Amino acid sequence: MRVLLTRPSGRNQSMEDALRQRGIPSLTTPLLAVEPLSNPEGETLFHQADIIIFISTNAVEFAQQAIGKPWPANKHYVAVGEATCNALSRLGIKVLSAPKALQQTEGLLTLAELQPAAVNQQQLLIVRGQGGREDLGEALRQRGAKLSYWEVYRRTCPAYDPRQLCQRWQEFGIDTIVLTSGEVLQNLLTLLPKEYFPWLQACHIIVPSIRVERQALTAGLPRVTNAAAANSQAVLKALAL
Repeated sequence: MRVLLTRPSGRNQSMEDALRQRGIPSLTTPLLAVEPLSNPEGETLFHQADIIIFISTNAVEFAQQAIGKPWPANKHYVAVGEATCNALSRLGIKVLSAPKALQQTEGLLTLAELQPAAVNQQQLLIVRGQGGREDLGEALRQRGAKLSYWEVYRRTCPAYDPRQLCQRWQEFGIDTIVLTSGEVLQNLLTLLPKEYFPWLQACHIIVPSIRVERQALTAGLPRVTNAAAANSQAVLKALAL
């Protein structure tokens, strides 16, 4: 097994270390870049909200840059996923997170603090990247929440020479690719020259959710495993490590 890691720059270290400890060769090629967005209105919404939900570690990082510290204590802070929960905890924030067995939107919606009786007529703020999914927000609106979004970053695709990139992957012997979001998968498909698609189809693709699994299967990738989360522990389990 030779694994390709594709998180944004600086986000792959834990998986690199875990694979190295297990004697598994890996190569890191960030297939997603993020940059901050300035939105002063979002900062106002942050202070007005009763419940604040963070979609990613990037959402935590860029919100923290905008707000500074300390954060108000009279709010519920909620994280989608273990890594996002840990990012908030490192800031000294008491945080609620989705169940470990279902670290995605569906798991988050099982929390008592997000049930209809708890969110009805409450001010909720989802902190996310530009153009994020609406599933969670729509579900919370249906539960009676007064919902707003604060988009604190945008995603871009790093600039590469596609053929040089694919040649490097093949020369390294990549046969397993870890994709931690639908955007990373889309960037991979966009970058990949057509002649390399059969190679990609032969690779084992690890994805973090049912949504991205469906996206990969629809794109014609037959060897897909849903890790049910994007954290290292879930990915290692999906890799049978």
